[in-house]
Amino acid sequence: MPSSGKSYAEGEIIPLMVNKVSSDSTQLPYAYYDLKFVCPPSPDVKRVGLNLGEILRGDRISGSDYNIVMGKDVECERLCDVEVDAAGIDQASALIRNSYVVEWILDNLPGATTYESIDKSRKYYAAGFKLGSYENDVAYINNHVTMIIRYRPDENNAGKNLIVAFEVYPKSVRTMAGQCPKKINNPKPLALDASNEKTTIPYSYSVYFKEDLGIKYSERWDLYFLNSSNSDHIHWLAIINSLVIASFLTVVVAIIMLRTLSRDIQSYNQDTHGEDDKDLPEDISGWKLVHGDVFRPPVHKGVLASLIGAGVQMFVMAFSVLVIAALGLLSPSYRGGFLSFALFLFAFAGVFSGYFSSRLYKSFKGEKWIKNALRTAMLVPGILLGYVVALNFLSWSQSSSSAIPFGTLVVLVAMWLLILVPLVVIGGWLGFKRPAIEPPTRIKQIARQIPPTPWYMNLKFAMFIGGLIPFAAILIELLFILKSVWQDKTGYYYMYGFLGLTFCILIVMVVEISIVTTYFQLCAEDYNWWWRSFLVGTGSAFWIFCYSIWYYFTKLNLSGFVSGLLFFSYSLIGCVVYGLCTGTVSFLAAYEFVHRIYLAVKTD
Repeated sequence: MPSSGKSYAEGEIIPLMVNKVSSDSTQLPYAYYDLKFVCPPSPDVKRVGLNLGEILRGDRISGSDYNIVMGKDVECERLCDVEVDAAGIDQASALIRNSYVVEWILDNLPGATTYESIDKSRKYYAAGFKLGSYENDVAYINNHVTMIIRYRPDENNAGKNLIVAFEVYPKSVRTMAGQCPKKINNPKPLALDASNEKTTIPYSYSVYFKEDLGIKYSERWDLYFLNSSNSDHIHWLAIINSLVIASFLTVVVAIIMLRTLSRDIQSYNQDTHGEDDKDLPEDISGWKLVHGDVFRPPVHKGVLASLIGAGVQMFVMAFSVLVIAALGLLSPSYRGGFLSFALFLFAFAGVFSGYFSSRLYKSFKGEKWIKNALRTAMLVPGILLGYVVALNFLSWSQSSSSAIPFGTLVVLVAMWLLILVPLVVIGGWLGFKRPAIEPPTRIKQIARQIPPTPWYMNLKFAMFIGGLIPFAAILIELLFILKSVWQDKTGYYYMYGFLGLTFCILIVMVVEISIVTTYFQLCAEDYNWWWRSFLVGTGSAFWIFCYSIWYYFTKLNLSGFVSGLLFFSYSLIGCVVYGLCTGTVSFLAAYEFVHRIYLAVKTD
């Protein structure tokens, strides 16, 4: 699909594409031509080639038999008569009952339902139009559509016009087969009676062209966003709230770094001490006592190195996509662009995954770098891909267009095995060639005994509090994201600038929380900070998943077991990706912090 439209001369045919039907009440879209009760396409109608993101989001775009000619109004044109059996009537009634909307595309613009603000001062669009209406346990199908195509002259091409809006007004009209309805206004609706073995549904359409100089061609997508423009002040309030929380944490970290730590290091370096604890002055305590154990490699060091490598990969992907989107390169006219860019960036970020994982693994005195690289390439990407394939069987069982075709699955597996795995191995080789990161203090042969710690130093409590603070900072933006993904399928999320700012504030907060919790842990003479620093960073992912559960039961109205299962499954995937990003940032921050403070002390 082109990313933008084109100009049309008078009398030129404008192709109308049909896509799918989808609903906020389910997570199961269906291809338009897979429906049993719509006009089947003629043999010369072809499917449109789709990018990877479009396929994954359930798009199935095809040409249609609607005859639309630039500048030619059509008062009424018969499309076809469809004889529908009982199964087709049941399907149509179920979709109408679940508020499905139809997605059409004209000149790369989605067919829109128009709305007005309460004071009627502004008009805005929602992509798609209703398949039908459901009243008093009776389904009425919209079998006639009136299309209004707004255009303006193309200043760069004389005699040609640019389409600036595509409005669709559906109607349920009961009329004789083979005929156009005589009355479009206030017609008798066409009810679907499930007791009938067969029903004939006549389809027809009207087309009207209207010149509209009030809409600029470059701003023709703005009408789809006007309904969300009033939320700008809410986003700014969320940013200010996040900045206040981040500022408070910054003050705490500054006090620790500039006062407490600086004083401890100066007093520690002024005293003479040896390697053994018995040589230390009596007033030396806390983090200074564990200098001989703090860099002892953790348990399951290979798994930790692989998770950190996967987290770096996720972070590079997320940061790159946000930058690209904030620059305006992922406009809604580029359907599936966000997913396509994310997948390709994830694959090519494998070199960063292998590099960081290998360097960390080597600092743990690991020697089997190839095994570590393969584990990094297989562990997280393999589990996620297998999980998505398992969920795909659910979509297949429902004949939904969200089911990934076999060819696309082959492409995804090929991206994993032929692009991601080799890049991770290359990155691992490059990282292992670099000199190992040597600890600033010598590791003792015998591990020091860790004294009992108070309840508030418990890992679960640290994850609870360490996750709650970042979650509070991103909560408002999270609400907009969830609403865009699960509720407003006819709208578009475009606040990438606000999302980027929230993301940056989140990273700063995770870094600061990691430093604070690691410092308190070391002060309690607990030197097992490796896994703890990673897990504390993932704490907010737990809060997000809990919020998703609350959101499901209070905000959504999903029908069916499969829809609910898909919601929780994809929410879990999103939380895992988020948790890997924040956990890796937390680990790297703690790693740098620990290295710096022990590099500043003098030990024998």
